[in-house]
Amino acid sequence: MAEDSQDREPDVRLEMFSQPKLLSGARAMISNIAQRLGFNEIECGQISLAVDEALCNIINHGYSKREDGRIWLSVWALSTCPPHIRVVIEDLAQQVDVSEIEPRDLDVIRPGGLGVHLMRQIMDEVCYEKRPAGGMRLTMSKMRRDPPGNADSGAEPTPPADKSEPEHE
Repeated sequence: MAEDSQDREPDVRLEMFSQPKLLSGARAMISNIAQRLGFNEIECGQISLAVDEALCNIINHGYSKREDGRIWLSVWALSTCPPHIRVVIEDLAQQVDVSEIEPRDLDVIRPGGLGVHLMRQIMDEVCYEKRPAGGMRLTMSKMRRDPPGNADSGAEPTPPADKSEPEHE
């Protein structure tokens, strides 16, 4: 990666409260930035899902669902070759031992607990750190693998319409 996000200010910095009602705006922002970098529609949705899972974990576990916690979301839209997106999420929530942040056993069938697994499956980099000032820092990044316009959307092709019936207006 020729252009390192650590060498410059983020392209977008968002400060938000730990309130679930604000998550849709963060997801939309991330998806739109990823789209501008040439990620296909499915990848944009996946990247925004990874960020949403991280934010939900902060709200539910770090801040124990308190709505007055601060969360900082920084985004670098890197037009390097290949283009990639880097997201850093910081908070002042309860610190956790980073060695204990593991996805749950997928053989255990129960609702919830898949956020860490999803983030690691979707993103190329997922790195947790304790912040010296308190709270946690999560760094995630994803490189675009296909050239824009040629990326497979993952959708099945739509079969042609059956022309045996007359069309009604």
